[in-house]
Amino acid sequence: MTLKNQGTIASAGGDHAITLTLLDDKGATVKTLTGAYTGTLAPGATAAPVSLGGWTAANGKYTAKVVIADDANELPVKRANNTSQQAFFVGRGANMPYDTYEAEDGVTGGGAQVIGPNRTIGDLAGEASGRKAVTLNSTGNYVQFTTRADTNSLVTRFSIPDSAGGGGTSANLDIYVDGVFRKAIDLSSKYMWQYGAEASPNNSPGSGGPRHIYDEANVLLGDTVKAGSTIRLQKDAANTSTYAIDFINLEQVTQVPNPDPAAYAVPAGTAQQDVQNALDKVRMDTTGKLVGVYLPPGTYTTSNKFQVYGKAVKLVGAGPWFTRFATPPDQENTDAGFDVQSSANGSSFTGFGFFGNYTSRNDGPGKVFNWSNVANMTIDNVWVEHMMCLYWGTNTDHITIKNTRVRDLYADGINLTNGSSDNTISNVEARSTGDDSFALFPATDINNADETGNVFENLSALLTWRAAGFAVYGGTANTFRNLYAADMLTYPGLTIGTLKFGSIPALGFGTDPTTFQGISLVRSGGHFWGAQAFGALWMYSAEYEFQGIRITDLDITDPTYSGIMFQTKYNGSTPLNPIKDSVLTHVSISGAKRSGDAFDAKSGIGIWANELPEPGQGPAVGEVTFNDLKLSGNAQDIRNTTSTFKINTNP
Repeated sequence: MTLKNQGTIASAGGDHAITLTLLDDKGATVKTLTGAYTGTLAPGATAAPVSLGGWTAANGKYTAKVVIADDANELPVKRANNTSQQAFFVGRGANMPYDTYEAEDGVTGGGAQVIGPNRTIGDLAGEASGRKAVTLNSTGNYVQFTTRADTNSLVTRFSIPDSAGGGGTSANLDIYVDGVFRKAIDLSSKYMWQYGAEASPNNSPGSGGPRHIYDEANVLLGDTVKAGSTIRLQKDAANTSTYAIDFINLEQVTQVPNPDPAAYAVPAGTAQQDVQNALDKVRMDTTGKLVGVYLPPGTYTTSNKFQVYGKAVKLVGAGPWFTRFATPPDQENTDAGFDVQSSANGSSFTGFGFFGNYTSRNDGPGKVFNWSNVANMTIDNVWVEHMMCLYWGTNTDHITIKNTRVRDLYADGINLTNGSSDNTISNVEARSTGDDSFALFPATDINNADETGNVFENLSALLTWRAAGFAVYGGTANTFRNLYAADMLTYPGLTIGTLKFGSIPALGFGTDPTTFQGISLVRSGGHFWGAQAFGALWMYSAEYEFQGIRITDLDITDPTYSGIMFQTKYNGSTPLNPIKDSVLTHVSISGAKRSGDAFDAKSGIGIWANELPEPGQGPAVGEVTFNDLKLSGNAQDIRNTTSTFKINTNP
């Protein structure tokens, strides 16, 4: 700790005691550290840092509360600032402003059942977080949670049945606070339940087995529910469906006011044209006073793209709980969002939600931010649901996307492609995306340039229902750090591969290393493309160069089939590219168990150099080096029966 005399007279001499208390997210004391500064501090002077000791960090949210002993020369009225506190987060992944409560960890009653675990696609447990959920199928069933902090909002991940024709059903579920009915939350299955072919499912129940069977709903609770209260989701007589509850999020939310009424235009209403008129007013302003548009609380209807051009503009909402764009509820697959031109470079988009009406995949449209050839933009504190993608960047540079929620999409969450460089994706949580949650794809079909200098950090990919949590398909000198992937349904938590998608040309990895640091892959991997069974980490050398991979501090826990799978693509009997110049340091793989399903022969392996003659594949080719490798609780630690792949292990 560092002390500063902020007064106008010198402090007294002697010891100035310091007490630092570490509190967890429940307010309980985790650790108390003490120390002292000895001596006098002159007005405005800062002492040398005082060491208070150490603490072995554990993942979670904490508050550091610091109390400085009162000084003899200090007026009592000035002593309030002798106490300060700072919240901080320890762990990999995104640090979001809400707490998550898993249903299976709550209190169940009235006959409610905890189901799972399993990893079956289309199953209520298999598609749930942690592979467990709670079912509320009869009147009086409930699941209850004790709040760890104040909250006035609730999100639940849930499943209710589809309609016979596949268009979804609607229902509500009652919420109680401390045993008293508060309100009902409205639920719909319109945006879940896909059927049939794994690569191209649709909304018709007759097409085959189901997948993507959960969605989310949110509600403001009204008055603040204090910490230590109980919140119950209960099926009452008025709640006419059957329900599966996966988890809830609780969060204390407040509206953000207009940052400067003189500098921000306000739409005259909430229609599409009202917002466009406000954007145009800023663009055409000749006074130099208008810098942006403020969107007061409300639901803003939109059915096409807003046009942003001519000058940089700041689009600011009252927060994603209060300012929301919504596409028409009586339509499906409406392409809406923000079309931004390079003449508006430097624009920012902050503090709003965007709720679409996509019910199936439709490649091309449906991207909220579909940007090309722009730079120096910021997307901050945005919440997107039921669209194809949050962001697709084609040759976009110096873009920052941060503090954002990506949920229940039909394609990628965020994808950088075609020369996009020097971008930062930070503190974003993606849940249930229908393609890679976060992707770097150096295609060259539109702009023939490498992708370099990108940073993906503090990101969580959860419950991705088609493709990977994180996917890196090439590029040079990009950084991926502090990442967390859990409960992948069909694919790896992390894909590192140089494969070609259809006829789209692309680049592989350059000679300057691509670095991965601080990665956790939990209950990841799955099966897709028929007989393909993926590891939690898939390293795949295919059409393009595979080199320069540096992975440090990787933890793989409870993979579905294997921890790390190395694989090579072939042209007939000829491998296309080897895996080379790749080093993995401080790697832990635990809990790879035999699956007991149709892919059992490909399961239970910590590290696997894939030797199987799968379509278009052959034995893995190349070489990797592991430094400080720890393997435990796996049915088989290492399988390498090939003569074409070498695994080096060093202490």
